Amino acid sequence: MPEPGPEAIPEPISGPGPGRVWRELGYALAGPPLAAAGLLLLLAMVLAALWSTAIVGLPVLALTVRGARHLGAVNLGLARLLLDVRTPAPAPIRRGSGPIGWFVSALGDGVGWRAAAYLLVKPLTALLALGAAAGCWGGGVLLLSYPARWSPVPTGAWGPHADTWPGALLLGAAGLVPLALAPLALRAALLPERFLARTLLGPTRLSARVGHLEATRARMAEDATATLRRIERDLHDGPQARLVALALSLGMAKDELAASPGEDRLQQVRDLVDAAHRDTKEIIADLRLLIHGIYPPVLDQGLETALATLATRFALPVDLRVDLPRRPSAAVEAIVYFCTAELLANVVKHSGARRAIVEVAGHGGLLRLHVGDDGTGGASVGPGTGLPGLAARVGVVDGRLEIDSPPGGPTVVTVEMPLPT
Repeated sequence: MPEPGPEAIPEPISGPGPGRVWRELGYALAGPPLAAAGLLLLLAMVLAALWSTAIVGLPVLALTVRGARHLGAVNLGLARLLLDVRTPAPAPIRRGSGPIGWFVSALGDGVGWRAAAYLLVKPLTALLALGAAAGCWGGGVLLLSYPARWSPVPTGAWGPHADTWPGALLLGAAGLVPLALAPLALRAALLPERFLARTLLGPTRLSARVGHLEATRARMAEDATATLRRIERDLHDGPQARLVALALSLGMAKDELAASPGEDRLQQVRDLVDAAHRDTKEIIADLRLLIHGIYPPVLDQGLETALATLATRFALPVDLRVDLPRRPSAAVEAIVYFCTAELLANVVKHSGARRAIVEVAGHGGLLRLHVGDDGTGGASVGPGTGLPGLAARVGVVDGRLEIDSPPGGPTVVTVEMPLPT
């Protein structure tokens, strides 16, 4: 899967649907109360900073920073719900032990201080959005309703006035213009709010990167533990059990030889040795399969040879193209090999394809693996596909995995990994 980042995908400025228009209007109306709450919190923060020399000052400052984080989380939640700002929530605060640790962690909370900076600018963005909503929606409604309020005698009220009934109708029709432009104007007025929510309330690029690496490390640790358990189970149920049976067979052959020789006993010994010989060859084959699952020996001959050998093991034709300026590291080669094996297995099991394509190219410091098929499409990262494990595997080397699989096909899975210089 692609790595999540701190920045959201920008939304288009034009063409909002009716549901989006009402959500944005709701956000504009909710902005002033949240801005007022933020200003009160900032006032408490300033007073706490002025009293920081007193004993009560630092605890109050810590509380206000923590409060700014929570109020920022509320604003980010509304932005994600009503403005479709696709920014992940920041990492939770790392709590220290004891009261002193709590205060230190709160005062050193970068998320809380960035949320305080957001709350400082929030009144301006809230007034901008509210002004756009009031100017366009409110002004349009007032103009549109003017014919119902028209009077030939000026009332002294603020706003345009028509001396005739046709002029009143014209002013009412003019109200359609701001109403038609209101969605675009409000959306444009909310652009600063979207930008600030992404940059100040979401995680920074560094924190998102650290969080991604921590999650990837945890997944890989779980995968490594599961792999070790699988190897232990396979060795216990396979070669170990066969070796025990082989030892028993050889012990019986030894006992037969130690007894008085005879034609019948010699034949029994021959049968036991033949069975032991067959078991030995089967054990060797099992061990080769286990070793191949840990690290394929064919990779020692290079990635292109390993992939060509892998492609011959599948029932459908596989077109292989490899273009690498230099040989990657052993870790990258192993990841590419196992990703290709898993993706081709998915093609055979799930796609109904008649052929597959595997392309490996290295340019611009990146290694790209494309595995495509002409199947039915509809592939997604889900249970039973092995794709979550592949995304975790490539994430270890700062790689990413993308899937393009519309219904009806074709399916193309792209894996990108940096090539060490």
